[in-house]
Amino acid sequence: MITIIKNWFYQFLRKTQKYTGTDNVYLARGGFWLTLGQVALMAASFLVAVAFANLLDPVIYGNYKYVLSLIGLLGVFSFPGVRAAITQAVANGLEGSYYTGFRIQLKLSILGSLVAIAGAIYYWVRGNEFLPIPLLLTAIFFPLMEASQISLCFLSGKKMFNVQARYTIINQIFIVVVTLGTLFLTKNLLWLVVAYLISRTTLNYIFYLVIKIKFKPNKSEDPKTINFGLHLSLMGVIGQIAAYIDKTLIFTFIGSGQLAVYSFATLAPEQLQNIMGNISTLALPKLVSRSREDIKKTIMKKVLKLSLLTGLVIVLYVIAAPYIYRIFFPQYMASVPYSQVFMVSLIAIPISLLGTAFQAKMMKRELYLTKSKAFVRLGLFAILIPLYGIWGAIGAVIGAEIFGIILLLLLFRKF
Repeated sequence: MITIIKNWFYQFLRKTQKYTGTDNVYLARGGFWLTLGQVALMAASFLVAVAFANLLDPVIYGNYKYVLSLIGLLGVFSFPGVRAAITQAVANGLEGSYYTGFRIQLKLSILGSLVAIAGAIYYWVRGNEFLPIPLLLTAIFFPLMEASQISLCFLSGKKMFNVQARYTIINQIFIVVVTLGTLFLTKNLLWLVVAYLISRTTLNYIFYLVIKIKFKPNKSEDPKTINFGLHLSLMGVIGQIAAYIDKTLIFTFIGSGQLAVYSFATLAPEQLQNIMGNISTLALPKLVSRSREDIKKTIMKKVLKLSLLTGLVIVLYVIAAPYIYRIFFPQYMASVPYSQVFMVSLIAIPISLLGTAFQAKMMKRELYLTKSKAFVRLGLFAILIPLYGIWGAIGAVIGAEIFGIILLLLLFRKF
């Protein structure tokens, strides 16, 4: 019976490809596993968020999120674009970049550790009692925490989405156990940060070793891979800053309590964005092997169909948000209107496929130009957050996404 159902579903996917214009079998297989991994991530984030909302004072939670935003900003110094380049290289059979990329990121991330130490000294001199020790601990964990994330890049490049999903699920279970265990034992900010660092470093490094031993990546590599990864990292510097600076500015201008409200407002939309962002992950290995002419002829149809799906998701979330918060986050009902409006930022997800096409063809000029969206986002944050607080942050995000959509469409005309 199971075989009959599988065969029927396979034939159904094949027949419907003429309507979707997509390899539905590949999308179903890869998309299922990637979505399963993202659902695990979303469930883990949800469980931890419920625990934080009900067990931790908003002021402490705001300080905790501020520390995490500082750690996120340090990610600039790990040159994360190297991981994206390695995914692309592995998709082309150049698996030796797996080893090289790990070593390069380990070395480069030492810069982040030095900045973390400098930050700890800065806050100690200013008499801050919360931040110096967490930043010193971050300096210790940071290089290995960042470099070991490379394991998932290998699996993605090999299209081993089922294995990637299993690793993600195991990792999320471990993170939830460590975080919730710590939260039930103590409400101390320092120990919560320690739990964060340990849970995100330990299994990632173990997975790196497992892939190295079990899958034995070959030694073939292209010297252009790391160079391209460094270019991607430089392109993403402002984007990385813009991704975390909103929380830093909110903490600075309106306090840790309001940062807690903002963090809960963006929680669900960001998780949904991650799930829908799997489309780009699935598309990259496929686009690498296709010609520019073929991509240009078919990709806009896919963008349109994905836009309709995204619009439906936005509408459903806006309707459901008040009920979700009333049941699970009653202390943060003030986050609901912010969250509903913030959800509109998902309109940029479909058009991001065009940026994936630029990456697949290593179009550095276009990729650099697309990163100007981050400058716009950063500038809007700097102007609007001091004036309008949380609403200013949300307006900045949506404004930057609209700018990004227009820019991608203009650049794609010359693809």
